[in-house]
Amino acid sequence: MISGSVACNWRDRPEVAFTRANDQFLHGFLQQSQDQARSGFERYGKSSPEWQIKFRLLEAKAALWRGLYEDALQTLQSLPISSSSQQLQIPARSLASVAYIRLYRINEAEQSLRQAEALCATSPDVSCGEVIQARGLLANAQSQFPAARHSYEQSLAFARAHGDRFLESTSLLNIGVLLLAQGRFDESIDQSQAAFAAAETIDARIVELVTKGNIGWAAYRLGDSERALQMFVEAEKTASELGDFSDQENQLTNIGYIQMDGRSFDLARQSFQKALSLAEKIDSKEGIYDALRGLSRLSIQTTDPTAAVAYAERALAVAHESGNKVDELYPTLVLGQAAALRGDEVLATRYFSSVEGDDNCPAFLKWEVQHSLARLNEASQRFEVADRSYRSALATFEEAREEVRHQDHQLSFLTNGWRIYDDYVHFLLERGKTNDALRWADFSRARTLADGLGLLQKRSSNEPPPLNASDIARRAKGVVLFYWLGEQQSYLWTISPKSVTVVPLAPSAEIDAAVQRYRRAIQGPQDILESRNRDGLALFQMLVGPAIGSLQGDPNVFVVPDGSLNNLNFETLLVPEPKLHYWIEDATIVSASSLRVLAASEVLGKVGARRLLLVGDSVSPNAKYPPLPRAAAQVERVASHFSANERKVLEGKDATPAAYISSNPGQFSHIHFVAHGTASRLSPLDSAIILSRSSSADDSFKLYARDIVQHPLKADLVTISACYGVGERAYSGEGLVGLSWAFLRSGAHHVIAALWEATDASTLRLMDSFYDGLDDGETPQAALRAAKLSLIRDSRFQNAFYWAPFQLYVGS
Repeated sequence: MISGSVACNWRDRPEVAFTRANDQFLHGFLQQSQDQARSGFERYGKSSPEWQIKFRLLEAKAALWRGLYEDALQTLQSLPISSSSQQLQIPARSLASVAYIRLYRINEAEQSLRQAEALCATSPDVSCGEVIQARGLLANAQSQFPAARHSYEQSLAFARAHGDRFLESTSLLNIGVLLLAQGRFDESIDQSQAAFAAAETIDARIVELVTKGNIGWAAYRLGDSERALQMFVEAEKTASELGDFSDQENQLTNIGYIQMDGRSFDLARQSFQKALSLAEKIDSKEGIYDALRGLSRLSIQTTDPTAAVAYAERALAVAHESGNKVDELYPTLVLGQAAALRGDEVLATRYFSSVEGDDNCPAFLKWEVQHSLARLNEASQRFEVADRSYRSALATFEEAREEVRHQDHQLSFLTNGWRIYDDYVHFLLERGKTNDALRWADFSRARTLADGLGLLQKRSSNEPPPLNASDIARRAKGVVLFYWLGEQQSYLWTISPKSVTVVPLAPSAEIDAAVQRYRRAIQGPQDILESRNRDGLALFQMLVGPAIGSLQGDPNVFVVPDGSLNNLNFETLLVPEPKLHYWIEDATIVSASSLRVLAASEVLGKVGARRLLLVGDSVSPNAKYPPLPRAAAQVERVASHFSANERKVLEGKDATPAAYISSNPGQFSHIHFVAHGTASRLSPLDSAIILSRSSSADDSFKLYARDIVQHPLKADLVTISACYGVGERAYSGEGLVGLSWAFLRSGAHHVIAALWEATDASTLRLMDSFYDGLDDGETPQAALRAAKLSLIRDSRFQNAFYWAPFQLYVGS
């Protein structure tokens, strides 16, 4: 009886109720935490003034994190804090200062913060770390970035010295936010991931939620919209469920930007308007500004200068109220763009010049305003000035790209500059500068691949290096078809050993739609040849027809694709005359990443002694990757083309990622994999070849693309006899990135990989015939073509689904 009474009283103690409410706060259940803190205040406040204050502080903190800044201030103002309870005054003043900062009431924030700092000077307390962090927030709000960074680093050191993991995570979080504002996006991701890790140790979902949104915004700024959208949608859903209005409106704004970039203007407007309503409801000045900025940009995209000016002027007023000079720049840019739409060149130039000349203008804004200046001058027929502006915009963009450290982010970053390159290529072609346009177009291609292979030397200027396209075609002994898919206009350069010509093509949207339909048809049940597939015929006429005069005889054709064309096997295109047939029957077709990469390739050469590394028929790691029915047979067939002293075979349990790496793959002329493959769309360097387990680690059976690039190769040929070896994600300017890209990046001269999953029977026969050709001294492209033609002549495998997935890619 006594024991039961003690237990009941223990559960009813204020510290238990406070811990429960605080745990709810950490786990992100902000409304529940706020309600429980209010209940604790009402229940225990009369008997204990100290607990009364603690519950009130927690209630205000939960309201603050929800974005209910006025509610937080009202709660703090009701605190009965006496002059003797200084330790409780410190967090109260600190929380109040943050609420004032969020409301852009800078003077009141400064006053409250100074009071907290004075208390910390006379009576140091663990809550003083929050005061240091609040000083950083105030400096950040005023664009005083060095001072903000100093304060955040001080609060981080304080947190670690006092073992405060929550303060540690929020300090790292705020450093990440600061780096976002400075345009240092990959560094921001590093800090945000560190914040996430610190938050995980105390299950602080509230910090994890904010961090996820920040990582998403950094990914968006690095050009990775797919990854960003996934994170924004997840974060918005979680914020909505938790009653976190502040983060919900922030994620809605972020989602709106991606919808706008994808030209889903109605959806973007709905997202921005919903975000604005939420921000106005909680009087979040930052949220109001962000939503207005998004709506102003959307109005420019939809050519509504009146609405653009209205939204931009409101955003400018909010930024001016906060004293944040950097935030004033973007609405000013929009005002310039609106003036340009109205034909007011003088006003537009004035706005643009004020933004470009501002010392605080971040790089991503500077290249946009320089791009706007270029288009303005082009429209005004000031072509020399426009040319200089285009080059300035590209120089600013390229300088920013050089600051990006991580390879994943380098791959996506070029997306940010795609529209500048697209407009400049079009500008040059309109001026009749065909070769200059090609030089700049090629400069934007395969940049990360070329950098990694050392094909782009450091130059004193951002001018692309000279390019002799006809000489490249002559040395490659073929004709090059170089494609550019533009938003308004696409182009095809036909490059022969004797001439370079260019013709306009349909806009990218029209080409993309046809390619997607044709890809689905090839993988469908009906034979595209028998059905005379209309897209197959139309794509041939659209993409190859303009070059047909240069493709006489049985030519070698090197395709440099762009955009959706990276997912198209040109060999499958349908030629209508004299009898309907596949284009592969007329030409030997190879895919190249860029003219620069093709120029560096040894198309006909071989490196060192003929030696094979064969990896496959691995032990299935789990049910997701069942044993391949004919893997053992393919391993045996491929091995039979090399003598015992010419081959090293890793099969069964020995076919592990660790064994591949330790075999010194750089010593082999030929490398062949027979295994499952995976393609990661959101993170292409996480694409992997599925082998046997190397250790007890969960993913030790995966040979990742990011690991492949770390081990240089000199192989004449790498063959990935696995599904989706090419990859699923095409980056602007880089092409498809996956396993084939990784082997090219590591130095392989040729790579054969699959665009989709083929049947075991056709793959076995294709590979056996292909190696027969290599044994006879044929080049990889000639041998692969002959092997495919042998399948086409067999009624069982003539459907393109069986022979077309495997493509040959030429490297350096």
